[in-house]
Amino acid sequence: MAEGILRAWGSDRFEAASAGSVATEVRPLAVRAMAEIGMDIRGQASKTSDAFAGQAFDYAVTVCDDAKEACPYFPGAKTQLHWSFDDPSAATGTEEERLEVFRRVRDEIATRIRDELLPLG
Repeated sequence: MAEGILRAWGSDRFEAASAGSVATEVRPLAVRAMAEIGMDIRGQASKTSDAFAGQAFDYAVTVCDDAKEACPYFPGAKTQLHWSFDDPSAATGTEEERLEVFRRVRDEIATRIRDELLPLG
């Protein structure tokens, strides 16, 4: 979701990429939550940070505590940021309850990108 938001709002200043400690899938509930705000992330793919080994980045942002523990330092980044969000893929309950977690985390990520990252670009 963070990659999709940054691409939508900051593509004139940033080249966004995302990766995790384990490649899984772009979660269908993430796709739905993003579509609700007019952003299509269906073309994104789940990747591991190994896909970016040796590349230079101005910023590396970890967005959940698991990611910070698995990848506490990204050597190609000039600046490392950590934003602690709940992992929406770990949400339980009905589909609607889980979608609500994706929405909440989407909105929290959007706020951080708008308030903290976009002003840097």
